[in-house]
Amino acid sequence: MKRAALLLLSVVIAYTLSAYVVLPAFWTHYEHQKGLAELPMVTRTAQGIPGDPINVGLVGDDKDVLCAMHEAGWMPADPITLKSSIEIIGSVLLDRPYRAAPVSNLYYLGRREDLAFEKPIGASADRRHHVRFWKVLDQGEEKRPVWLGDAAFDRSVGVSQYTGAVTHHIDADIDAERKFLAGDLEAAGMVQAKYQVTGIGPTLAGRNGGGDLYYTDGEVWILRLVETCRKQTGPAAVIASPAVTEIKDRIWQAVAGAMRK
Repeated sequence: MKRAALLLLSVVIAYTLSAYVVLPAFWTHYEHQKGLAELPMVTRTAQGIPGDPINVGLVGDDKDVLCAMHEAGWMPADPITLKSSIEIIGSVLLDRPYRAAPVSNLYYLGRREDLAFEKPIGASADRRHHVRFWKVLDQGEEKRPVWLGDAAFDRSVGVSQYTGAVTHHIDADIDAERKFLAGDLEAAGMVQAKYQVTGIGPTLAGRNGGGDLYYTDGEVWILRLVETCRKQTGPAAVIASPAVTEIKDRIWQAVAGAMRK
């Protein structure tokens, strides 16, 4: 019994060190954007509950971001006011368009989002692509501002599992939404180059501020935008991640594929 207990304890210790210390250390990389290394990678609700994870970033000034999102077909979200709140309720209940419907506020580094955009699906505001952005660096590795964001797809309207407030529920596959946003920006010729930095890390059963399940490879795709809205004529350059990260990503794709099924 003693030997069995010691063996079990050894296995638990080995697993814990591997899963929570050794492997995450191998996967952690900020070589393309060193200024992000000390930043958190999860947003917060107004109540301090962990919200959506950071999964996308942009490099460019305010005008670059606004132009790129416009060219990609994403609209700025209206601020939350009494008028916009009534309009979004009418949109959902009466199935009528509200293309600039507000998104709920989330907080990062102690402040709510600087910019928010959306791309609706169908007539009502209950289903839509959306993303919030926070400017986190005035000058990154490219000597341009860096923004971090939380792209997610709103699949329906319901109530928060934590607070009971009316909210949108997101689709669990937030990597798919990150890919969708990046694809729109690239198709519009707005991206010069793209690369990864470490985000929240591989997550199989995360929960956002409304209690919605999400899973992710835990990477943040940073998109370097064109300057002064001059469209990129060729495909965006892909700047490679460390080999161990690329191996982890390939393993994760198989895991995520199984989860989607």
